[in-house]
Amino acid sequence: MTQPSAGRSNARRQPENAPRPALSVVEWLKAHPNTIRTAAVIAFFVFWEFAARGMNTLFISYPTAIFRAAWTITESGELPQAFLTSMEPFVLGLAISIIGGVIIGVLIAQFWFIEYTLDPFINALYAVPRIALLPLIMLWAGLDVTGKVAIIVSVAIFPVIINTYSGIKDVRGNLIEIGRAYCATEWQIFTKIVLPAAVPYIMAGIRLAVGLAIIGMIVAEFFTSVSGLGGLIVLYANSFATAKLFVMIIVVGLLGAVLSELVIYIERRFSRWRVSERERY
Repeated sequence: MTQPSAGRSNARRQPENAPRPALSVVEWLKAHPNTIRTAAVIAFFVFWEFAARGMNTLFISYPTAIFRAAWTITESGELPQAFLTSMEPFVLGLAISIIGGVIIGVLIAQFWFIEYTLDPFINALYAVPRIALLPLIMLWAGLDVTGKVAIIVSVAIFPVIINTYSGIKDVRGNLIEIGRAYCATEWQIFTKIVLPAAVPYIMAGIRLAVGLAIIGMIVAEFFTSVSGLGGLIVLYANSFATAKLFVMIIVVGLLGAVLSELVIYIERRFSRWRVSERERY
């Protein structure tokens, strides 16, 4: 039986520097999602610019007018001052919601007595519309920063509690049994197995909390001391300054989008094992 010659074997191999087959348009777009996102945003603003020019400016504005209004209120200091005023209660309220929500979620997931004790209160408060609690919160906490923080916490803490609880309870029993088989302590099992496995759930709760905290911040500024971004929204709406009103709406939307992307980035940093697991399969 004849063996294939070395020359034939080498001829069948493709050279290392051979050009790769060209990607189709669909494959290239799938590989570059930011291109689609950018094109969609540009197309939306172009359509908005030309469609809104023929409408009554009392009801809607267009991007170039909104940009001029943004430049005006930024140069006058209205927007930066309002943004800084809103950030104080927002950061405090969100931090309390995240830290307190994670702690409460861990406690009710790890200790059955605390779960049975707090469960009816968490379910009842989560079901009550926050708008119904605003008079009581303003009466108890006041109309200043404390009242705003209380409103934000009342809105944003529950997704963190529920998602943290669900993430810890969802950890598969096999993983815990493997840790015990290797003589790991309960603390090691919690910190090395349970908590890392619950990170995606916790971060999903934090993403929900960010959006709800922004809503709570605006609502708090509507009903308490009319200041910050919410105060400017009320001011511009009452004076029919539509372009400036759109500026505030866009600023609030951008704040939510940037913070959501930041949470996603942090989740990827803390859940690298999930990325490698996906790539493996």
